[in-house]
Amino acid sequence: MEITGIFSAIIIGLIIGALGRLIVPGKQHLPIWLTLVLGIIAAFVGGFVATIFSTAFLWVLLIQVLVAAGIVYLADGIYAKNATGTA
Repeated sequence: MEITGIFSAIIIGLIIGALGRLIVPGKQHLPIWLTLVLGIIAAFVGGFVATIFSTAFLWVLLIQVLVAAGIVYLADGIYAKNATGTA
């Protein structure tokens, strides 16, 4: 991956993190900065998974948002348990 691809993934990841947070229902316990970091991770993971199956930009973006929503949902569950001390 070229440096421009990495910068693009970071910028898109910030947006995807916010979209992933909006998709997950209910109140999230994650701080916004962690949601954005998870969005960046989802942009890389989702982009990799999407390029295996399709090269269409819309499908890549859709898979990235779904991956971000899944990661935010899982991380929120872990974060909420640890924040209340019931882990």
